[in-house]
Amino acid sequence: MTVMITGGAGLLGSALVHLLLEKGEKRPAVLDLAESPRRLDDVAGDIAYIRTDLSDADAISAAIEKVRPQSIYHLGAMLGATCEEYPAKAIEVNALGTFHILEAAHRFGTRQVLFASSVTTFGLDLQEKTIRDHSLQRPVSMYGVAKLFSEGVGLFFRRRRNVDFRSLRYPSIVGPGVDLRVGGVVTYTYAMIEESLRGNPYTVNVSPDTRIPVLSAADAARAIYELAQAPSKKIQTINYLVDGVKPTPSAEELAQKVKARIPAAAIVFQPDERWKPVLDLIALPIDDSRARQEWGWQPRHDYDAIIDNFLHYHGKDRS
Repeated sequence: MTVMITGGAGLLGSALVHLLLEKGEKRPAVLDLAESPRRLDDVAGDIAYIRTDLSDADAISAAIEKVRPQSIYHLGAMLGATCEEYPAKAIEVNALGTFHILEAAHRFGTRQVLFASSVTTFGLDLQEKTIRDHSLQRPVSMYGVAKLFSEGVGLFFRRRRNVDFRSLRYPSIVGPGVDLRVGGVVTYTYAMIEESLRGNPYTVNVSPDTRIPVLSAADAARAIYELAQAPSKKIQTINYLVDGVKPTPSAEELAQKVKARIPAAAIVFQPDERWKPVLDLIALPIDDSRARQEWGWQPRHDYDAIIDNFLHYHGKDRS
């Protein structure tokens, strides 16, 4: 089967591309806007790279018509902070881009579309202190709004156009090499490791007791791969929450783990009160029991394993 990955040059996308190649996938088609997909340099000869903007409906259609993939992993998106600054572009890329993918998938016979959604589809008016798959979805960010639209349009194509649409609502995905200039309230979950490895001090802008669910990039890639492989009869919820290893560590616990592995780490806390209303909405535990029960989801990497990955990426595990 031919596989296509949108956003394949990013953190999650590149992890998935490497996983697919390990699983024996032959020359997957990778769509991304990046001119130089550095995360894929080591497998450049094993993939077909197509530079495409998700907001360009004609380009998306032409790519899918040419490749004729049986499965599309739709991971490409503008990130949260950029969506807030450029809401019109966020709709073009993150909402209409998903529609373009699904429309072309239906037109050219793609069997399955896997979508990377987000826990940010939840937010306002939650009546409980745990986020569940059927909790009320009222996002507070443009990023969450576009993701929620994409979930809905995916369900339409599943119900009316016979496309096997499935999605994962990810928490903060953590991995090395992310541009620290782009981010938001959850940036500390990976920036405290990255900056410490670079020899820079880092100020955490949330309170020490803040708990944000995190998932390693490797686990995130494996989750969506396993979702794709699950038999159709097991897929009942369709849009699933997934979480990392529990219990979710606090920001202070994360900082202590980083300092234990990187003794020179200079991490201090200076909570930004502007984030408090957002944190009150999103810093909630996740119940991913439906993914565990329906198709056997099980995370493998705790925060220590995440730090190991950063050390390996930066070549520090050999020192």
